[in-house]
Amino acid sequence: MSDVEPVVVQPRTSERGAATRSALLAAAREIFVSKGFAEAGVTDVVAKADASVGSLYHHFSGKADLYLTLWEEFQAKQTQRTKQAARAARSAGESDPMSVFVSAARAYLDGCLEDRELAALFLRGDGPPGFDVVMSDRLRKWAQRNAALFEDESALVVVITGALAAAVSEVVRTGDRALSEEVLAIIGQIRPATSATASSSG
Repeated sequence: MSDVEPVVVQPRTSERGAATRSALLAAAREIFVSKGFAEAGVTDVVAKADASVGSLYHHFSGKADLYLTLWEEFQAKQTQRTKQAARAARSAGESDPMSVFVSAARAYLDGCLEDRELAALFLRGDGPPGFDVVMSDRLRKWAQRNAALFEDESALVVVITGALAAAVSEVVRTGDRALSEEVLAIIGQIRPATSATASSSG
């Protein structure tokens, strides 16, 4: 028989750290949704996550960082959804930019409905200081991507980006999937003024 002691494999620190980080984010989400950002405290989050204040500050700089991380993760998922939907539409032979946009917009709205509590949290207006600037910056970047899709039809991009932003707010508020489809059907009929003029004069 060998006298070598059996090796007990301990979980790697990085794995434990990742689990703690995930628990803190899940707890922050629950606390922010139920109490709102302003009323939530770091102590609420660590108690819910069964973690220590020190571990929270090891992973995040504070309450605002938790909120912004939840926002970034939500947006990353939404971006992935919309890109996949646009790719799928093109792969199916769709060449009309508006139809591709509507496919991507549907994916975004579906994501908002599936994670409605979190989407509502970000639309509530109760975020950390400066979050309105983060939201505006994201909307501007979204408009820039749309401009590329529509070959810089500026007026059209303003209209559809504004319409969809308003639709997101209302659909998240009501949870109404039928409204989502009605809005998309209307947006899908919008065309640049140049196209409309050309078709009416033809």
